[in-house]
Amino acid sequence: MLIARRAKLERFFTSHNLDAILFSSLSTIRYLSGFTGSEGSLLMTRDLRCWFLCDSRYTDQATLEVVDAEVRQFSEKLATVKELINDFRMLRVGFEETYMTVAAFNALSATLDRCELISLNENLDQIRSTKDQDEIDRLSLVARLASGALLETIGKLKPGISEATFACELEFEMRRRGADGRAFDFIVASGERGAMPHGRASNREIRSGELVTIDFGALMNGYHSDETVTVAIGRPDPRAIEMHSVVREAHDRAIAAVRPGMACKDLDAVARDYIRECGYGEFFGHGLGHGVGLEIHEKPTISPRGDTLIEEGMVFTIEPGIYIPGFGGVRIEDTVVVQADGCRVLTQVPKELMYL
Repeated sequence: MLIARRAKLERFFTSHNLDAILFSSLSTIRYLSGFTGSEGSLLMTRDLRCWFLCDSRYTDQATLEVVDAEVRQFSEKLATVKELINDFRMLRVGFEETYMTVAAFNALSATLDRCELISLNENLDQIRSTKDQDEIDRLSLVARLASGALLETIGKLKPGISEATFACELEFEMRRRGADGRAFDFIVASGERGAMPHGRASNREIRSGELVTIDFGALMNGYHSDETVTVAIGRPDPRAIEMHSVVREAHDRAIAAVRPGMACKDLDAVARDYIRECGYGEFFGHGLGHGVGLEIHEKPTISPRGDTLIEEGMVFTIEPGIYIPGFGGVRIEDTVVVQADGCRVLTQVPKELMYL
């Protein structure tokens, strides 16, 4: 499994004529080595020889977790990186510019005589955009867990409960079912707060006659889930019901349209064009979706600027929305895995409007 993952790096080695790549992103390090800790670096050569570098806090953990790499403990990381580069006569070493600080770059550059550090401005996390079967299984499991937790707790969403209290109830149920934690700060946005796409749960009490948008996810074994439902408390304004109907149709059309080889921006357009046709185009400002995996936001990006072609094995969200300031909003989101003939939905909460 790790051999296939590491093989995805070949195009970076070739296109930049690299002798090695220095990884600093913990998610990519986990993907390539198995290490689950919170500090460390990975140095990998073109022939896929690997060194995992850590301080004494993580040596035992790395010895247990890291696969097919030499664990090397350091007292000063950059000195150890320099030593390896010099010992193995590496002349061109790539690095993740998004994850290396300017200070670290300057300090390392100053100690190297012949080696040139090459900024890899194509994000290396692109190698994680297509998932192998083990990852898909993990993502399916955590999605089912989170969906089940929401269905178990949704009955507690009644007039008088605060958004924050409901968020706590949902997180507790996820943990009770085996989650390691929440995937992100839950969004629970009721009434006019529904117009805030990232309206984190507040102390506002939920009232009868309004919509509530719940964006939630669990974290388990390093993998995340992401799902959004918008529900009705009592009987909301007819305009709110219409908004939900439009968003639901846009969501369904986009899921039905997913195909390998399709440009991400064309998938975005399926939902966006429908929302525009219904008169709500100015109220849908964000992209249609994003990849999900070891991080809650990964490649690919499903947006009007997304030129990436969709591939079998990609896992991403479909989450159209309408947000009207001073009135409220609706978002509906599922996470899907791309298959040869379309996609399979991993998240499991029904998306018709629920009246509570």
